[in-house]
Amino acid sequence: MNTAETLPYLSSAILDRLAISTPDVVDEIERQIVGLRRGEVWCAPKAAVWPGDDRYFMATLGVASVPPVLATKSLVVNPRNAARGLATINSLITLLDAETGLPLALVDGNWVTARRTAGLSAVAARRMANDDASSVAFIGCGVQARGHLEAFADLFPLSEIRAFGRGKSNRDALCEMARSRGLKAIPSDTARAAVEGAHMVVTTVTLVPEPEPFLDANWLKPGSFTAITDLALPWLPATMRRFDRIVVDDLDQEKTMPKPMVDPTLVAGDLTGLVCGDFVGRLSPGEATAFVFRGMAVGDLAVAGLAYMRAQAAGMLGA
Repeated sequence: MNTAETLPYLSSAILDRLAISTPDVVDEIERQIVGLRRGEVWCAPKAAVWPGDDRYFMATLGVASVPPVLATKSLVVNPRNAARGLATINSLITLLDAETGLPLALVDGNWVTARRTAGLSAVAARRMANDDASSVAFIGCGVQARGHLEAFADLFPLSEIRAFGRGKSNRDALCEMARSRGLKAIPSDTARAAVEGAHMVVTTVTLVPEPEPFLDANWLKPGSFTAITDLALPWLPATMRRFDRIVVDDLDQEKTMPKPMVDPTLVAGDLTGLVCGDFVGRLSPGEATAFVFRGMAVGDLAVAGLAYMRAQAAGMLGA
């Protein structure tokens, strides 16, 4: 039995050694999403607090039957951390045994968040993007962009990325990461230059302070797929009708939020409906599709639970 003195901590270094692949993450998220539909997985809507001083606090809660774990994530976003030499986003996941409530482990929340966000996008992309998509534009070049690059490069025949962001160092790092994988990397001077002609688009714009809308969906190429992780706040609302099909992560969660990410009349359904086959991701190769999401607790639950089970099998949890 774990106690406060013996509770294992799965750091990013340990998690990296588990060699969890993109298909592993995507398959596990999909499995747990199916569990939601079957009544074998239970998740609460995301909780968020905005104190008004550029900080942002968020928490998720999810429970799975297999493996029998309860995962809670607490996250803090503070742009002032940069001046402290710290990451802007920091988080921690606590895992409990879902039967007894006894503690199992603590997990690096930043590692899980990066992979679950890209994993959720990848779940949607497998159904909403064209299989031969070979270029992706990144609007925002930080941790989430790097996670999406890794995931999409694993799943699609990528040959080129375009990168646009406010920070030159992040943009250069993303381009270097792409080149290390044999991809052509183009630093873009404008968002429009990055987006136009791209087969896929990923927007991960920082939400604090809240961005002014500057992205126009009319720039998009017919047949493109867009993953929007930033609540669609950087997108000009009047242009969202350009998308032929929009899917959000969780319709029930959206109903609890004070402001919808997208006009509900434009939404075809949510990720659970997409995975469970209630509707198709695209009707034709020429449709412009989008996945817009806040983040689902099932993503954190799936990735953290998978990491725990892998670490346990590898003997990394101690006695």
